[in-house]
Amino acid sequence: MQNDHSTDYRLEEEPNEPNQTPEMKPAGIVEKIQQLGQTNVPDLGQDANIHCLTIIGQIEGHMQLPPQNKTTKYEHIIPQLVAIEQNPKIEGLLVILNTVGGDVEAGLAISEMISTLSKPSVSIVLGGGHSIGVPIAVSCSYSFIAETATMTIHPIRLTGLVIGVPQSFEYMDKMQERVVRFVTKHSDISEETFKDLMFAKGNLTRDIGTNVIGADAVNYGLINEVGGVGSAMKKLNEMIAANKESNEEEGLLQ
Repeated sequence: MQNDHSTDYRLEEEPNEPNQTPEMKPAGIVEKIQQLGQTNVPDLGQDANIHCLTIIGQIEGHMQLPPQNKTTKYEHIIPQLVAIEQNPKIEGLLVILNTVGGDVEAGLAISEMISTLSKPSVSIVLGGGHSIGVPIAVSCSYSFIAETATMTIHPIRLTGLVIGVPQSFEYMDKMQERVVRFVTKHSDISEETFKDLMFAKGNLTRDIGTNVIGADAVNYGLINEVGGVGSAMKKLNEMIAANKESNEEEGLLQ
């Protein structure tokens, strides 16, 4: 028995196979991309005062999605938002969305954190800002949408086991009301209009809801303006300058 244990120990301590060279090991930056799906390249430099936050793929909540899914993990996003609030060098936040939606509570948590930041924030919807991506898009101080981008507004759906009792419907209804209240509070769309879009029939194949494209989202009051990255950066810099002036005036008054 002792000989067996010693043999196992020696096997664990042996170095890598002789034919494996250092070049075959993944580089640190590649390993970082594999583990977190992100890296610090390109570096904005020490003088950068704007943090860019990307919400892409499917928003992952309490359940881990399959590895082939492109996801945004809320446990990665929330610490970033806390760091943005604490870091005095960061004066503004740019949120870029191209998401199909995902976990409702995770999406609302991200939306609430963005909306309560003390620093100016601007969102831009590129490609799509669907489902729970809608509250995230409107959570910023000002919102843009690309001309060809879309936003799907539909009722909340549950996956997995659903108990067929009235309490299940009440739970879904209350969760849906949380989304409706947040969106109407942080945008110019009325509750009646938003619910009409949410429960519209015939707009989506095999589902109810509405697919809102570019300028239509602005006309409904959901998004502030049609524009791209340049427009979003210009607006954010204007808001940062205005915020600085306001802080300076408050300092003089005190």
